[in-house]
Amino acid sequence: MSPSPVAVTGSTGQVGGRVARRLSAAGVPQRLLVRDPSRAPRLPGATIVVAPYADGDAVRRALEGVGTVFMVSASESADRVDQHRAFVDAAAAAGVRHLVYLSFQGAAPDATFTLARDHWATEEHVRARGLRSTFLRDALYADFLPGLVGEDGVIRGPAGDGRVAAVAQDDVADAAVAVLREPAAHAGRTYDLTGPEALTLAEVAATITAVTGRPVRYHAETVEEAFASRASYGAPDWQVEAWVSTYTAIAAGEMAAVSSAVPGLTGHPATPFEQLLRAGDRAARAIPPTAEELREW
Repeated sequence: MSPSPVAVTGSTGQVGGRVARRLSAAGVPQRLLVRDPSRAPRLPGATIVVAPYADGDAVRRALEGVGTVFMVSASESADRVDQHRAFVDAAAAAGVRHLVYLSFQGAAPDATFTLARDHWATEEHVRARGLRSTFLRDALYADFLPGLVGEDGVIRGPAGDGRVAAVAQDDVADAAVAVLREPAAHAGRTYDLTGPEALTLAEVAATITAVTGRPVRYHAETVEEAFASRASYGAPDWQVEAWVSTYTAIAAGEMAAVSSAVPGLTGHPATPFEQLLRAGDRAARAIPPTAEELREW
């Protein structure tokens, strides 16, 4: 009898795509649940199924015969928690045995980062449905930190001197695959997935400068300045609040804790921000690493 497939959501995105590719390389059969099949990766052993989170009937059909599901959070929206609940309900109705949910560090009903409250609500719904589960609470993605730099070379936000233990997306994917391949060993567990160190945004700016040669600095805005500087984007109030609360959560110390979960799950050290930057910078310039750098890495 063939093993039941692992269902993977978010395969058209950064983390879900990494997980799908790793599972395929390991010979694990998969069912990729997507909204747009044209964007889905074509991988050996993977079947593509159209099943948007909010379409409970489509999700239930897509998950029939599936033992384990990797659930990446839906795109940020005002009704994201409702979409998550619909997906979880459909998973329970389909008889899924284990749900691995990609949550967020510090998920709590009163988290400063407003979207972390969405993750808490989703976790609570998974618990309420009685699904066997594992929650992977990743930190802010280190891969995204360079994107905080404005065109003028300034990172602006009300983070003060707070620290963030940002994690590499490759490390998150490695940890998720380790759980998905042996889900029973991780049932009922919650893991904080972080980088190996917590940096201030001033240190992030200095690291970007050192690695890329581009002068970057950090400007600590006030909360009022942060809302004003982002008002021009025309985003809804909940989205602007989410953007600003990313920084205020750092200032509050809610993203500073460093966990050993990445090395514990993957068997390799968590990736330092500087190493991630150097790898990306070198890849962009197509220059192979020196023997000395390989030893350092």
